[in-house]
Amino acid sequence: MTTTHRIHTPFGEESTAAEVIDGVDLTGKHAVVTGASAGLGAETARALASAGASVTLAVRNTDAGESTATDIRKATGNDAVQVGRLDLADKASITAFTRAWSGPLHILVNNAGVMALPTLERTPDGWELQFASNHLGHFALALGLHDALAAAGNARIVSLSSRGHHASPVEFDDINFTSRPYDPWLAYGQSKTANVLFAVGATSRWATDGITANAVHPGVIMSTNLSRYMDPEQAAQLRALEAAGEFGSIQGAPFRFKTIAQGAATSVLVATSPQLEGIGGHYFEDNNEAEKLTADAVGSAPGGAAPYALDPDAADRLWELSLAAVRG
Repeated sequence: MTTTHRIHTPFGEESTAAEVIDGVDLTGKHAVVTGASAGLGAETARALASAGASVTLAVRNTDAGESTATDIRKATGNDAVQVGRLDLADKASITAFTRAWSGPLHILVNNAGVMALPTLERTPDGWELQFASNHLGHFALALGLHDALAAAGNARIVSLSSRGHHASPVEFDDINFTSRPYDPWLAYGQSKTANVLFAVGATSRWATDGITANAVHPGVIMSTNLSRYMDPEQAAQLRALEAAGEFGSIQGAPFRFKTIAQGAATSVLVATSPQLEGIGGHYFEDNNEAEKLTADAVGSAPGGAAPYALDPDAADRLWELSLAAVRG
């Protein structure tokens, strides 16, 4: 379902995950959060567990996941926090995870991701690794969990995108950088555009099954593992600005740094807010629906959704390409 006006909530850029979920009861609900052993994923899982949900941390490193799960159980008093192994760049791992799932799934948070890999890497199937991990892996996961999501009756998928999607649309003619020079940020950008297009495509296909999907930009948080591949000098400059409480800047557009608790808030809100029941195919930032930008504003605006990221034709094209990729 879509709306004709931008969705506004009582929360803003400084709201935390704990604040946006206050008063929400998730007792009897089941949630999966990918990349939940640390950072935004762990904070998202903690918030969902605090509201009574049974939460599965879907992670590559199960030892780290178990440590986080133990911390969440202690912090929330909710013992229904489990760990499942999931490597989003490995088809067999995704298949094993989805086949092992039983029962309904009410919330799927596609949180895991990699950013700005310095050199071109491809999967054994030939897909550029950021596109494969950030989009194709999550696409295959959602596809494999479709029946569980449908069984929930009113399931929600949260697809973590980024303001980085302004860097590039999905370049369908050369997704894998076979005929153009590899650029870490263009690769990241198109993968984040794909995350928004997935939300558009999933909602248009699955809303009749009671499944809606929305994309979110969590904000700029330097204290997570996502920044581990950034140029060290650039990362150090941003961390210095963050520590000084100053604004950062992307292409001249200023932004505030966020804490992990603030960064997880938009994911948690989109996953749980009663206000968003039945709403899908949108892009949110700072706990509200983002403005849809004009084409000439993309790249210079501090936020907002690029028009190509919400294009239903591009969403359809990506869906068919992704189906072929994960089933091939």
